[in-house]
Amino acid sequence: MRAVVITVSTSRASGRAGDESGDRLAEFAQQVGAEVVGRDLVGDLREEIEARLRHWADVERCDLILTTGGTGLAPTDVTPEATRAVIERETPGIPHAMREASRQHTPNWMLSRAVVGVRGQSLIINFPGSPRSVVQAGDALVGALPHALALLSGVAPADHAPDHLPGAAAADHAPGAARARR
Repeated sequence: MRAVVITVSTSRASGRAGDESGDRLAEFAQQVGAEVVGRDLVGDLREEIEARLRHWADVERCDLILTTGGTGLAPTDVTPEATRAVIERETPGIPHAMREASRQHTPNWMLSRAVVGVRGQSLIINFPGSPRSVVQAGDALVGALPHALALLSGVAPADHAPDHLPGAAAADHAPGAARARR
């Protein structure tokens, strides 16, 4: 699995500050079994963010594209808009889980506008800009993300059906099973 980390910050892109959030995000990618094949630093410019997202999804064909920064309410926070412009399908449960994970740590948890979605076979996830928030949000995703990426790549395990339902066999929930029982 190939991943890229894109830090969205005008100050960091200009070299005025370090990229601790990007470092935490790279650690998260490795934690979910991804090889980090690239790192980008871009300013808070929507067109530039869109171009980098398209590049890493369409040209480099990364499975996982992780952004950090630009998801708040400031006028320069345009990462969600750039992400929506390039994704084909939104994945609302993931940003919901990320916000919920932040809830116990900050009263500002609800201000995140992070977006997650799919472009081709790439999953694009907007993380917050704070290093601490990157870790908290990542902790919420680490269990489900490998499965999500397996589904997206088409190599999900054959036992993908929900066999955890009480008294139900996995085959009862397989695609087409309802038609076969009729």
